[in-house]
Amino acid sequence: MAPTTLGAVPTLEAVRVEPEDAPSARDRLARAARHRVTAALAPAVLFLLVRELGLVALQLMAARWDKDVAKVLTSWDGQWFLGIAEGGYADVPPWLVDAFGRRSPETPLAFFPGYPALVRWVAGLPGVAPVGAAFAVSLVSGVVCAYGLARLGSRVLGGSRRAGLVLVVLFAASPMAVVLSMTYSEATFCALAVWSLVGVVEGRWLLAGLCCAGAGLVRPTAAALVLAVCAAAAVAIWRRRDGWRPWAGGVLAPLGLLGYLGYVAVRTGRWDGWFAVQQAGWDSRFDGGAATWKFALLILGEPRSVLELATVWLLVVALALVVLGFRRGPEWPLSVYGLGVLVMDLGSNGLMNSKARLLLPAFTLLVPVALALARRRTSTVAAVLVGLAVFSAWFGAYAITAWQYAI
Repeated sequence: MAPTTLGAVPTLEAVRVEPEDAPSARDRLARAARHRVTAALAPAVLFLLVRELGLVALQLMAARWDKDVAKVLTSWDGQWFLGIAEGGYADVPPWLVDAFGRRSPETPLAFFPGYPALVRWVAGLPGVAPVGAAFAVSLVSGVVCAYGLARLGSRVLGGSRRAGLVLVVLFAASPMAVVLSMTYSEATFCALAVWSLVGVVEGRWLLAGLCCAGAGLVRPTAAALVLAVCAAAAVAIWRRRDGWRPWAGGVLAPLGLLGYLGYVAVRTGRWDGWFAVQQAGWDSRFDGGAATWKFALLILGEPRSVLELATVWLLVVALALVVLGFRRGPEWPLSVYGLGVLVMDLGSNGLMNSKARLLLPAFTLLVPVALALARRRTSTVAAVLVGLAVFSAWFGAYAITAWQYAI
């Protein structure tokens, strides 16, 4: 008797069913493209969001103290940079004076030419006013710096893309990051400095040297950057790495700073002309930290204002970050640069109210913090960064509105 046929056995092809919601190849490509766009825009978006929070706080604080936002964002040194951008060193407005209310032909030379030169070039475009040009240069410089920080955080030892983005927010939320939105030179200097250090970390010595030379035309803080770049180049040469490129980077690095100091020396007839102008106009000189130590003891014993007390504690935190950087931090040139900036800040007897602002270029001190935070849960990272951004927004707004003295 023939066996009864119960039916054909279904094949795998017959039972394989494509889910209705399975993404097509086009959907996957679109999703990947969106991810790439998001990744590309993330540093700029995060930086601008934090700085916008600072500007919102500034508007509220300015209304409380009946001050104009545009005026406070262009006050103090900002007026000097605008004056130099408009008239050059020879035709600065006569009402701009030094800390003692005096003015000599050499007084404007205290301010480095890089930032006002950029402002002047942008202001030369049709329909662009000098003030708008200055804000644009600071804004673009800040965004360029954000991309450099994101790159640096991902390239250092133990770094990652997440650490780079955290570093961007930490920098934008620094206590005196408000100057990144002012007509000050900090944003431009930090943009050049961070890309110079990216060049050091990646062994791109021409990038390191050229950006360092540019930074030397923007701020005297470039001395710390020159030290870090030249030291790293010297080590690379000693270890016979990268051929002729470390030589080129090491030669290029100090040219901007030495070039401007040499120009001022010729103008003043003194080899130490720039330092003499600083001391005569602002009583600013290197005293090894004696004035800072005296100021710290005075404020800790008898606090006179929120800004001064916070400044002292920020200096203490910076010292702790230096130690952390050398013990657990990334590549040593970054720690050398951060230490150099801090030594220049602590060692000067200049305006004590500026100490917190002068710490801003020491962004490499934040790298170990960014690396540690990046390993935490997203909720923890978000809570810490939001808290810092809110504090920075308030502190910066307070410093340029409620605080009556220069920063």
